[in-house]
Amino acid sequence: MGVMNRIMNFLGLENEEVVEEIVEEQQQEEEIAPKRNTMNNTARTNNVVSIHSAREKEAIRLMLFEPRSYGDAQDIADNLRYRRPVVMNLQRVEKDQAKRIVDFISGTVYALNGDIQKVGDHIFVCTPDHVDIQGNISSIIEE
Repeated sequence: MGVMNRIMNFLGLENEEVVEEIVEEQQQEEEIAPKRNTMNNTARTNNVVSIHSAREKEAIRLMLFEPRSYGDAQDIADNLRYRRPVVMNLQRVEKDQAKRIVDFISGTVYALNGDIQKVGDHIFVCTPDHVDIQGNISSIIEE
C-alpha cells in the first residue's frame, strides 16, 4: 500500500476529505460532550418540569378552504400535516371531484391519526391528532 499512497500523493489524489471529516467529527464530539455534562448537572439540580410546551403556547390557526378543483386537496393535506385544523366547504366543486377530495383528505387524516367530521351538506371539519372534536350536528331530514 505504501507504493500506491506515494503514487496517489504524487498525482494529488490523496483522500484529504476523509481526514477533514474525521477531524470535524472529533471537534463536534468535543463540543457536545461539555454540553451533555452541563445538561446532566442541571437536570439533577432542577427537578421542576414545565407542563406547557412551546407548541401549546402558540395560537392554533383554523384554516378555511373552499377548493375549486382536486388539485387544491394537496394544500389542505399540507395544512393538516403542519398540525392545523381545517374546515372544507365543497359547494363549489362538482360532486365527483368533491368525493375524490374527501377520499384524499380522509386518507391524510387517517395517516396523521386525526379526525374528519361532516358538519353540513358540503362542509367538513378535519383535525390533526392534537385537536379533539366533541359533539355532533344532527342533519335535518328532508321530506
